[in-house]
Amino acid sequence: MSTLPPNPNPQPARKKITTLTFRQKKEHGEPITVLTGYDYPTALALDQAGIDAILVGDSLGMVVLGYENTLPVTMEEMLHHCRAVSRGAKAALLIGDMPFMSYQVSIEEAIRNAGRFLQQGGMEAVKLEGGRERLETIKAILGAGIPVMGHLGLTPQSVNLLGGFRPQGRTAVSAERLLEDAQMLEEAGCFSLVLESVPTRLAGMISKRLSIPTIGIGAGSTCDGQVLVTHDLLGLFDRFTPKFVKRYADLHTSMVNSFTSYIDDVKQHSFPAQEHSIDLPDEEWKAFIRKSSG
Repeated sequence: MSTLPPNPNPQPARKKITTLTFRQKKEHGEPITVLTGYDYPTALALDQAGIDAILVGDSLGMVVLGYENTLPVTMEEMLHHCRAVSRGAKAALLIGDMPFMSYQVSIEEAIRNAGRFLQQGGMEAVKLEGGRERLETIKAILGAGIPVMGHLGLTPQSVNLLGGFRPQGRTAVSAERLLEDAQMLEEAGCFSLVLESVPTRLAGMISKRLSIPTIGIGAGSTCDGQVLVTHDLLGLFDRFTPKFVKRYADLHTSMVNSFTSYIDDVKQHSFPAQEHSIDLPDEEWKAFIRKSSG
């Protein structure tokens, strides 16, 4: 039986967020909130906080698994983390990020892998990178009944092609191409679109031109919603912090300090203390001593 005290401020159950909710929020001018999640406790906290959507991003390769970039992340790794998130979040829309080479090889493989996110990972939609070159793949996935979120601008899976993690759409030509790609993704049927590391004015124009919501990351305040990597927001990922991130905490330092305090307590024999220990009644101890001494 649980010994936890009742929650003094229980939150009413939230209505389930869907892809339709995204469109309705844009129509009503309500900002959409998205954060990444990779495990059960984080998903639980995000859901309780009232987040609209949780993206199980392939960014987990860097902030959880320690890879240099997102390219080594596999489908099995993504599904493992998706299942954990789906067990923790019940109201937020759950979006699985299709990893590198899970949708580029063939349309058939893309459909199969997208389906695995829903069937085996507990997700409700998938996200994939790319514009006009991904239209047929996106249409095929949608044809299988799977909602798709697009992703334009800085697309991390194309980091080698782009020459690094660099902002996109900073010339008239590239801005025009990005706008055209966004319109193509809308026409293809994407329910929303991530714009990463693009100029604020360009993101604003794209947001106004599209009927589907745009979710910005490093794209200014003119998008219909925002997304950040949770580990960046919490200060958990200490390797680097992108310019567009606002840190709301410094949990990496808090963790190091907590671990240091624990190590000191153990070395000084101040942990575990009496309140952390299990006691044996004196009469039972005496009986044990008698029996053990023969």
